Amino acid sequence: MYKTPSKQLSFEDFNQPLGLQMDPNNRWIKKAEFIPWNLVEKKYKKLFKG
Repeated sequence: MYKTPSKQLSFEDFNQPLGLQMDPNNRWIKKAEFIPWNLVEKKYKKLFKG
């Protein structure tokens, strides 16, 4: 079963252990902004049965 999350977490909302924060200038964080996550999720959830 796949449940759609209520909202997509931003990197600022992501809870890091020990109070660490993700660097907004990190190249992987910048690249992630270009991925159409809504489209990825829409296709991904079709792989699961009701």
